[in-house]
Formats: sequence, structure tokens, C-alpha cells
Amino acid sequence: MQMTQTPPSLSVIREQFKIESVSVVSHCSLLAHPDFDLTMFTHCNLAVLIFVLILQDQVHTGEIVGGHEVAPHSRPYMVILELKKSNGNIAYCDGFLVNEHFVMTAAHCEARSYKVFLGLHDYKDRKNVQTVTVNETNAFPHEGYDKTCLMNDIMLLKLHPKVKFNENVTSIALAGRDDTGSVPKSCAVLGWGNTENGKPSDVLREVNVNLTDIEFCAKEKKYCSKGRTGPGKGDSGGPLVCECGKAYGVVSGNQQNTNGYTMIPEYRDWIDCILKHK
Repeated sequence: MQMTQTPPSLSVIREQFKIESVSVVSHCSLLAHPDFDLTMFTHCNLAVLIFVLILQDQVHTGEIVGGHEVAPHSRPYMVILELKKSNGNIAYCDGFLVNEHFVMTAAHCEARSYKVFLGLHDYKDRKNVQTVTVNETNAFPHEGYDKTCLMNDIMLLKLHPKVKFNENVTSIALAGRDDTGSVPKSCAVLGWGNTENGKPSDVLREVNVNLTDIEFCAKEKKYCSKGRTGPGKGDSGGPLVCECGKAYGVVSGNQQNTNGYTMIPEYRDWIDCILKHK
């Protein structure tokens, strides 16, 4: 959605919240602002823009604070994705197994190829770890994915050959269409991303998060959590695990102390179609 001119009320908002001037012309040009994290999940409408500007007056937190190491192999659906970018650079995302053939992650974890590590707990200990290489022809981002605003930020990777399930490697159940009502009450995020020391964790960690019922998040098909606990850099694509141990969301992005997770129940038709036909 394009924004053709800066709303006149923005100067008032900036003054009230002591936010420096930002040029907003079109296609989410706010995202080009140096204080704005590209992993922000908002769509380009005035209500969300105001929310973003307000957030810029808050303290930036990008680390998992208050999390803890999980028991080794107690979350056997978790995977690390090593991304080889088109420019040759290497990056990392998380993901999770939905069956023997597919891993779910975030669409913004796009790459030319992926190395998938399964059955891993300590990144430095690769013994008995399965690895599968996935090329971009077997990567299926949502066809409505918008990298500018992180809309429809969900992707499936097809594994060939299929993985071998064992005590350290298995799938997680996905929240269904019937789980789209109220916001889940008890949730956690997992990953190997940055911790409070600003460095990636060698071991799999988990942190509890409290989801908030924010109207614009629901409109964007996102769950949102606020506070200093939550996913950090490197946790993109990991699961939001809630009631009954089901995956309800995919870690999509964060802006300061608000985190967004793509709602899995809202995408079940798309997910089931990919799983069946690809």
C-alpha cells in the first residue's frame, strides 16, 4: 500500500514523543530510516505508522533475556538453517519440522540454498546430526510475501531425501483453523539466536512470552508480544509454541520491544496445499 504524502498529524506525534523527523513517501520508506529494523512486521497504514513512531522512543532490545537452555533434544522438531545468499554470504535462521518432508520457517529467510541441521542441540557438537541441502527450487515462500513490510512472512522448505525420525528428530503439531479465536495464553519461543550478551547461543534456548491482543496485529495476521523477553537476532523462522505444545506462529520480526509472529492458523489452507501438492 502506498502512502502519497506525510499525514499532517505526524509533526504533532513527533513532538509529543520526541521522535526525530522521518520521511515517508511510498512503499514503506520509513523502513529506510537508520533506527528502523527491517524485520519490522507492520503494514503501511497510518495506525501502524503511528505505532512505529511511538516505538522509536523506547529502549531497543534485540536479545533473549530471561531465557534458559532446554534439556538436550527435548525439542526434537527444531532445526538450524544455514543460508547461502545470492552474493555468497552466509546467514542463519531457525525452523521447525512439520513432517518428514518439510521444514517451516520465515519467508524473509530467503537464500539461494539452505543447509538444514536436524537433531542438533549444541551447535559445536555435530555428532549424530542429520543434514539436508535444499536449493531454492524447493523453497516455497508464500506467494503474497512482501519483503518490504514482511507481510505473509511464512515459507516451507521441501527436504529431499526425507528425514529419518528418531528420538532426536521429529515433527511438531501445527495449530489448526479452529485455533484462530482468542490469543493463546501460554507461549514460548525457541532458538539459537542472540542472548543478552549480544552473541548467538551455542545451545538451544527457550523463553516464555506473553502475547498481547493488539487489533492491528490481528489484521496483519500476526501475534504480538511485548517486553524485554522474546526472540533475538538469529531466531527468525523459529516456532511460537503455545497451548498443548503446538506451533501457533513463526518468528517474523521485531521492532524494539515488540515482536511479531506469523499466525499459522490463518495460513492452514496454504500450508496444507503445499504439503499435499509440492
